[in-house]
Amino acid sequence: MSATLDMLLMENRTERSSAGAPVELVLVKAVLDGDRDGFGRLYDLYAPLVHGILLARVPRAEVDDLVQDIFFHAYKKLHTLRDAAAFGPWIAMIARNRAVDFHRRSRETVEINDELRGSDTHDSKAAEILELIRSLPEAYRETLVLRLVEGMTGPEIAVRTGLTAASVRVNLHRGMKLLRERLGVMEGV
Repeated sequence: MSATLDMLLMENRTERSSAGAPVELVLVKAVLDGDRDGFGRLYDLYAPLVHGILLARVPRAEVDDLVQDIFFHAYKKLHTLRDAAAFGPWIAMIARNRAVDFHRRSRETVEINDELRGSDTHDSKAAEILELIRSLPEAYRETLVLRLVEGMTGPEIAVRTGLTAASVRVNLHRGMKLLRERLGVMEGV
């Protein structure tokens, strides 16, 4: 089964199998039939999506562990997925729910002031911009992180999240506009 999946994936960079079915559909069915390598391929396809969703919602230090937890949960619950072609939106919803759960369970945190913060200005600038993105409305926040941090294109974001391409374009455009405005205020321009 794995050789067949390799062939399908290598032939098709548009994320459709040779039969015209989405690659997710082929991979999910293969995993349900016992092919563990197929789940590794699903992970490779969707880890950036899950990572970006979490990065938009939870502290950076928690993201990697949560990504692993989400994929472990998805592997155990894959049999409950009603539409195998909807793996992307399904795992995206799991990631969003886990982020909400994280905040429900999290304890009060201590704010790190400038004295305690590291001296690496690149990292601190990136952290400041990420915090600005996190302050944006949810629809903009997620699409911006997927685009700017995870490097996904607008069409990739649409396919993987289940949003329409038009919605993604609007969210990216409006989100970038708000982000530029807030960056301008932050820098005093």
